[in-house]
Amino acid sequence: MKTLMQAPGRVLVAPSILSADFARMGDECRHVLGSVADGGAGADLLHLDVMDGHFVPNLTMGPDMCRGVRRALPEAFLDVHLMVMEPEKFVEPFAKAGANLFTFHIERHQEKAAVALADRIRAAGMLAGIAVNPPSAVEPVLEVAHAFDLVLVMSVNPGFSGQAFIPEVLEKARRIKAILKPTQRLEVDGGVSETTAPKCREAGMDVLVAASAIFGKAPADRAAAVRTLRG
Repeated sequence: MKTLMQAPGRVLVAPSILSADFARMGDECRHVLGSVADGGAGADLLHLDVMDGHFVPNLTMGPDMCRGVRRALPEAFLDVHLMVMEPEKFVEPFAKAGANLFTFHIERHQEKAAVALADRIRAAGMLAGIAVNPPSAVEPVLEVAHAFDLVLVMSVNPGFSGQAFIPEVLEKARRIKAILKPTQRLEVDGGVSETTAPKCREAGMDVLVAASAIFGKAPADRAAAVRTLRG
């Protein structure tokens, strides 16, 4: 199985299955993770956007989707992003469903509560991530970043794919990157495209989540899209 820290320093591309064809989910995921030599897109990991219709104005997927993707792709790295009001309720369900990384929002848990939840996530056998929305201050993230394997900077207001990238988040990313250790990753999610990806990489973001920029393309064009995003 690929890991989050495979080839330290290498930019990883994480297709968001929110933009995949849900009727063909297994095939879609196999294709984007498949090797280019075998006709795949050559992406590194899969990103699962979990929304509860309360924290964000959309309702998407849950542990059953994660379980199904894990069953279809036993070796895939599954990056689960919880945009929900009570992420603590879903630690064990997603661990049992096969998630590798469990990311929740600083807007829901801060300070000691955030660190305690990170410990609980690791005890369940997953890596821990902390996410921050565009309007939110960066200081609460800086206070707890040491306790996480990954920090996710949202570059759109979460809820739907296909939104425009918010460039103001790049300065937030630079401040976070400055305090991260080499064993930690900085992820970006929202509006990542061939135009915005270079700016993200320059700001130190080394895990690029892309939805329509990959799944919105014909299968034959996805490998080129992944290659362009990676830089």
